[in-house]
Amino acid sequence: MRTLDMHCDTLMHAVFRNQNDISRADLFSLDGQVDLKRLSEAGAVGEFFAIYLPPATSFITQWGAEFMEDEDYIAAAAQILAQSVEKHPDIAARAFSAADVEKNMAAGKVSCILTMEDGRAVLGKLENIKRFYDLGVRALSLTHNFVNCFGCPHSDDPRLMEHGLNPFGKEGVEYMQELGMLVDVSHLSDGGFSDVADIVKGPFIATHSNARAVAGHTRNLRDDQLKLLAEHGGVTGLNLCPPFIDFTEGNTHTSIEGCVAHIKHIVNVAGIETMGLGSDFDGIFGTQEIADVSQFDRLASALGKEGFSDGDIEKIFWKNTLRVMREGMK
Repeated sequence: MRTLDMHCDTLMHAVFRNQNDISRADLFSLDGQVDLKRLSEAGAVGEFFAIYLPPATSFITQWGAEFMEDEDYIAAAAQILAQSVEKHPDIAARAFSAADVEKNMAAGKVSCILTMEDGRAVLGKLENIKRFYDLGVRALSLTHNFVNCFGCPHSDDPRLMEHGLNPFGKEGVEYMQELGMLVDVSHLSDGGFSDVADIVKGPFIATHSNARAVAGHTRNLRDDQLKLLAEHGGVTGLNLCPPFIDFTEGNTHTSIEGCVAHIKHIVNVAGIETMGLGSDFDGIFGTQEIADVSQFDRLASALGKEGFSDGDIEKIFWKNTLRVMREGMK
C-alpha cells in the first residue's frame, strides 16, 4: 500500500539496542512496527524517521538504556539511518526533497526522510538549526513535552497551553522556512501554534496529531487550528496512539473505526487536502488494529466503505504529504 508516513520512532529503538556498537545497527528487519523490509514489501512511498530526544530520566527508567548526551544520540540515530540505506540500496534511498521522493518512487525504492522531534538540542542557536539541516533533518517538531528554547509544549496547564513561541522560537521558525526545513507543530502549545500560523507563509505540518473534537487530548488539534493548517496548505498526520484516538480513561487500544472517525472529522472541517498519516509507530503503547506499516490497507478498505474514493485515499496516504514537501522542503 503506498504510504508516506510522517512519524515513527524506530531510530530510538535502533540506537538503544545497538549502543555498544552503532555500526552494527540495521533497519532492514526489526521486531517493532517499522522496518525497511516491510515498507518495501508494502509498496510504501516513504517514511519520516524521527530523531526523538528522550528525557534524560527515561533512558533507564522507561527504555532500559544507558544515558547519552543529545549530540551523541543525534549522531548515532543519523548514522543508523544512513548506513541502513547504504546496506540496502535495492529497496531504500535517502530523500531530502519531494524531487528525491519522486526519483526514488520511479526506481521502486522507499524514501527515508530524517526528522527531529524536540527542538531542545537547538539550544537557542540558529547555527544549530543549520547544522541539523546539513545532517539531513528536513522537519523539526519545535517541542516535545517540556519547555525548551522554542517555547512551551501542549499541557493541561492553561498558562503553558496559552504561551506562545519565545523570541528565539519566532526567529528559529523564520530561519527554518529560509532553509526549507518543515515546521512541525505536533506537541506544541496552542499559543505556539498560533504564532507559527502567523509567521509561516507557506505550509507547516503536524506530523502526528488528531482532532481534539473527537478525542479531547491536548496533543490533538482544535477545529480552528485544523482550519488554519488548511489555509496554509499544511497537513496533519493520523496518530495511532490509543488516547489520541479515543480519550476514554484506561483506553489502550486503537481501532480502525476510531481512526476513520478522526479522518472524517478532519476532512469535514479542513478538507481532504489537510489529512495525512503520522502513525507514531514504535513510539506508542497499547495495541493498534493497524499493527504495523504493512497493514495500512486495512484502513484504506475501511475508508472505501465510508465513501472515500481511491483518489481521496491516495491524497490521505501520500499525495498530500508529498505536496507539502514540494512546497515547503528543499
